[in-house]
Amino acid sequence: MKDEKTYFFDRPENVARLLRVFYGVCIILAVLDFVIHRHVYHAWENLWLFYPIYGFVGCVLLVLVAKWMRTFLMRDESYYEDLERARTDSSGDSRDA
Repeated sequence: MKDEKTYFFDRPENVARLLRVFYGVCIILAVLDFVIHRHVYHAWENLWLFYPIYGFVGCVLLVLVAKWMRTFLMRDESYYEDLERARTDSSGDSRDA
């Protein structure tokens, strides 16, 4: 196991460094929201931090809709194996898949 290659994100300090950069960029963008003048089309776009809140709510809704869709789109683990087995049984083909 000593010959295993170590990747960039295998080291916890690199992950922590990346998170600090990510949080720093988020804070800078939030501060710039107060400074930069925007040409808005709707009144609610004038609210402070509208776009970060809008983006966060959009991401949460995407995750919730995906979890809901999983309930009727999810297949059993052996779905494709059963499908292949049914196809080979019906055709009379005896070779292994």
